[in-house]
Order: sequence, then C-alpha cells, then structure tokens
Amino acid sequence: MEIQHFSHHHPLVFIQAHSVASKAALCLGCQKPVEGWSYGCNQCEFYLHKGCAELELAPKIQHPFHPKHPLTLLPKSPYSSGISGCDLCGKNFEGFVYNCFDCEFDLHINCALLQSSIAANFPNSLHPHPLHFFQNYNKEVEPDCPGCQKPISGPFYHCSDCTYPIVFNLHKECAELPLEINHPCDRKHPLTLLPQPPTHPQKCSCSLCRIQWKGFVYSCSLCNFDLSLDDFLFSPPTITVASHEHPWMLVSRKMWFVCDFCGTDGDHSPYHCDTCVLFVHKNCISLPRHIMITRHRHTISLSYSFRQNQVEDWMCKIYYEEVDISYGHYRCPASRCRYIAHVLCATDKAIWDGTIMPEGYDKRSEEVVDEPWNLITDVVEQIRIGELMVASEIKHSYHDHNLRLTFSRKTKDDDSQCDGCTRPISTPFYSCDQCKFFLHKDCAKLPEEMPHPFHKHLLTLSNSHDEYGYSLCCACHRLYQGFSYRCYEGDCSFEIDIQCMLLSDTLKHPSHEHSLFFVHNSEGTSCSACFQRLYSWDVAYRCMRRCDFSLDVGCATLPLTAWYKYDRHPLTLTYSDDFEPSQLYCDLCEKEREPNRWFYYCADCDNSLHLNCAIGDLPYMKLGNKLKEYWHKHPFTVVKNIWNCPLCKVCGEVCNGQALECKESECNFTVHLNCL
Repeated sequence: MEIQHFSHHHPLVFIQAHSVASKAALCLGCQKPVEGWSYGCNQCEFYLHKGCAELELAPKIQHPFHPKHPLTLLPKSPYSSGISGCDLCGKNFEGFVYNCFDCEFDLHINCALLQSSIAANFPNSLHPHPLHFFQNYNKEVEPDCPGCQKPISGPFYHCSDCTYPIVFNLHKECAELPLEINHPCDRKHPLTLLPQPPTHPQKCSCSLCRIQWKGFVYSCSLCNFDLSLDDFLFSPPTITVASHEHPWMLVSRKMWFVCDFCGTDGDHSPYHCDTCVLFVHKNCISLPRHIMITRHRHTISLSYSFRQNQVEDWMCKIYYEEVDISYGHYRCPASRCRYIAHVLCATDKAIWDGTIMPEGYDKRSEEVVDEPWNLITDVVEQIRIGELMVASEIKHSYHDHNLRLTFSRKTKDDDSQCDGCTRPISTPFYSCDQCKFFLHKDCAKLPEEMPHPFHKHLLTLSNSHDEYGYSLCCACHRLYQGFSYRCYEGDCSFEIDIQCMLLSDTLKHPSHEHSLFFVHNSEGTSCSACFQRLYSWDVAYRCMRRCDFSLDVGCATLPLTAWYKYDRHPLTLTYSDDFEPSQLYCDLCEKEREPNRWFYYCADCDNSLHLNCAIGDLPYMKLGNKLKEYWHKHPFTVVKNIWNCPLCKVCGEVCNGQALECKESECNFTVHLNCL
C-alpha cells in the first residue's frame, strides 16, 4: 500500500513494524520515534507515523491566535536553522508546521487543531491578558502550570499575547480558584490569592512546606504568612500513606524541627506520627520505599530505623558527604553492598526518573550490561590465543560486512580512526576488508543499552546523526560522529558520545591531588581549567574536600598527550606554568596564551600550544567523513592539514590541523569549524 504525501516527493510505502536497526528513526511530522505502523521512503530515510500521514490537514487555516493572516501548512520549518517554536506549547520542533512567515508565527500541528474559546471574567490580578480556554488537552503543552507548578493536564487556559520565552498555560482548576480564603494556619486574617510569592527575608517562600515556591500563593501581608497552592490543595489535616503504617497529623503551629526523613530543617507546621514519634515535612511523607537510579545497579530502599550502631562512616555515593544515619536515607539492601545516599540526593529529579519499585523487587536479576541479549555483535569465528578463546571474526549490527580481528596497523603513520569512538586506532582492532571501517575491541563489545550517572533514564546505543551528519554531545558540548548513547524516553533528547559515556562517576585526574566526583548541579561554580561559568544544567566533576576545584566534562576528557608536527616528542597536557609574560604564546598559531589556562607543552623542545591548536576543533570527527551545513549546497569533508596548509575561506588565517573542506571544483575551499 502506497500514498503520495504532500511532504515528500516519493510515494510512501506502508510499514507494519520497524526493525531494531531502524529504532532511532523519527517521524518527520511530529519528530517522535517511529513505532508500530508507519509510512516511509527507505531511499530517503523519510518516515511518518500512520496517524501523522493520514491526518486531513488543510493547506491554509485561519486561527484565532493569529487573526491578521492565514497560516500556511509547511512540511518543515521555513527558517534557516530548520527549527520552529510553537507559539502555543512553547516547544521547538522540526516537523510539520502551520506558519505565517511575515510575522514568524508558528503552530505545531497538534496545537493548531485544538479548539478554543475566549475565557470570560478571568481576574486581572492573576494575569493581565485575556485567556483562551481549551477543553481537549493534546499532551504537547510542556511548560508547567504557573499556578500549581505541575505539568499541564486536562482542560487549560492559554494566553496568546504571551510569547516565547514567556508561555502562560493555566490549569482550569487553578484559573477558577477563590481569590480569598480562610485557613486554620492563620485564623486572624483571610488569605489573598497572588500570582507569585511576595519577597521575604527567609530563604523559603511557603510557610507550611518550607520549600522555594514560584507559583500562586495565598498570602497574608500582615502576618508575613504565605501558603503555596500545592499546600492549599493537597494538605489535609490527616494523611495516610501505604509506606507508613500510622496516620500523619498536621501540626498547625509554628515550631522548629529537623525532618526525621530527609534530615533538613523546618520551622513551621510539620506532620507528626504520634506512635513513632516522628516529625516530617509534608513532601517527605510520600517518599517511596524502593527506587531504582542509574547510579547503582541494585534497588535502593528507604531506611529510617535510626539505629546508630548499624554502620559507621557512611558517605553519600551521590554527593560524597557523610550521611547522618540518625535520619532517613536510602541504602542498598544487598549483602556486602555499602551503597548509601541522602534522601534528597537519591530523589533529585536529575538522578531519579520517578519510577517506584514494587515491594520485594530485586533488580539484580535483571542486569542490563552483561546479558548476552543486550549485545549487538555476533561472533562468526573464534581462535585460541593461549588459554583464551578470542573472536577473530564478528558481525556488527552497524556495518554491512563481517569484521576481522587485526593486530597491527598498516604503517607507523597510519591515522585511521575507530568508527565507534573516533579515536586513533590502537591494536588490536576489528576492520572490514571491503571498507575503511574500524572498531576498537571495546567499541565492538558495547551493549545495546546502558545506564549512566549523567542521565536518569536507560540509554540506547545509536550510530545515527542529524540531517547534517553529526551530533552534539550533551556532556562535553563537542560535535562528534561515530557511536553514541541516546535517550528515547518520551520527549527526552539526551545524547552522549562514547568517550564521555565511558567516564564513571568518580575521576582521578592528574591535575588535582584528590579524587573528583560527578555532580549534577554546579550552579555558581566555574571550571578550574577553562574558567567557564557552570550552570545548574551543566554536569561536572568536583572535589568534595572543600578545594573549590571543578572540571567540566569537556576539560575532564582532554587527552593527556598530543602531537605537534615540528616536535618529535609528544606534548603533555600541562595545568600551570611559571613562564615570563613575554613567553606566553602558542608555537603553532603564534598568538598569546592566557596565564593559568591549561596548555600542551614539550619540556625537551620548549614548545607550547593552545588546547585547540594541539587537538583541533573537531577531535571527535572522523577524517574523510562528510557533513552538511544548511547555508552551503555541497557537503564538507573533515580533513587534517599538516603541511602547506590552506587559508580559511572566512577569516583568511591558515587552517592548521583539522578543518572542513569543500572539494567541489566550483568551490574548492577550506574553512575552520568556528568560522561556520
């Protein structure tokens, strides 16, 4: 069965199911992974979900959010970046779009099909613009409700006047809240609904749960008392949960306490278990008993028995500070396993994906990494080397031909690179007799799925890239080709190159005397190598001994040695220098080096190079591979210039080392990556 779709010039053939090899295929309509029935053009690697392909879409529509002009249906973004931003849900996307090019107004297909009506009588004190009411929520709307700070679900209100980066979508229940209430925690005065918490000197904005709150609040300015919407809606006087055998009673008075579950302070309205003599935050009552995190291979369980003599000197394996076991903590119940973590560390959103493990579940019976079904390499032939049996010929899922084990490179100066990790080939390795395809032994044995501390979901091995022929690593922020591990959980777009994937959560780096530990939140710190500021979303390695030493992943993965064409010795990664200011220059580009920045150095020949001058702008790109850029009609080839280096087409400076080259006769130019 075939259809001719407006978005593609070839007929699309019906596909009943996708194979494992095409697991990473994305629907070009909604940009979500293709699963189940679909239509596709295998020649162009163009795929559409069956539902997306069979949508009856008008070529032009008149939409109430943009009454000035009609919106035109386009198969992809009309902008040079190839990305559109939906003016309803706020998502960036690359698929079908209803667009007004003159006004740069865009609607995702699912959002354009939603039916809306103007909401009447919405109070101006909560939002200054008129709102549209949507009855049929379509699961595309991503920003949390500004009222209750929870994901949008069910009927909601939307403001068409607020555009990116401010997207205003409000639950129906939050939009219809009373503007004034009476509450037992403040019996003297009524509480008034405000769109955001007033500024107070204390660090927490809600007086009941004592957490930072950015949503709607009920407030009494006279008593300096604020109640978050979450606590107003979900804080009954008595709470019963399955994880605790007794009910919890709200203590509606001001009192200082330390939460017996998470071990952090509180000073107002805890919940109390009279039988167990426990005082806890409201948010800690529902802590799950058993969870699974990618940082540890076993299920970890919440413990709050508070018996001091059980263990000594436990260190949290996530934040690497001592755990006070007189308060709650998560630990591994497996015998001889000393894994333990603070409650707040283990349940951090960056660590835990929210999955609760059932009682009695043991993850040890479902190991991911070592199971035979998790490998994507088949052994074709084996040989005996001493007492070991070694695979001499294999079939790898990401190559069409068999690969044979090789113990030596062709020449001493062979610059072949592994197609998995793009590092220079080292022996032994697997190679294809018909193609220039090489794999290190370790890369050939990579499992199909692996967990990693950089991400809370299980990651899947992939050899696919975007339409330009390369990808961007979410850990080190470098462009790369070759294999990667990607997350296909929901709308998650996390991807990480092989070199960063092989990093562990503990690092001993020669630049620092102490071990470094991986942390998710590096807000307010800077990398000690490149001095770049680190943000809350950055992953980095930090010294937990109060040394104020941090390394971002890009600097942590720098090779310890590099080569310079005029030096017969390897250059060593150097972390400090005592050169005179007049000697701080790079021997390759002849520009100044900044003091205290890392560099590569040969003490025998007194050669110093900038980091990028030594390893290049494209250290994880394979020489000879093609990549595309939207502004140039021909593909570029990754090259490495050593002698007689050409000038960059853009900046006019010499292209030493790695660069991009257009080899078409009508162009025939070379350009630095950064000049693109």
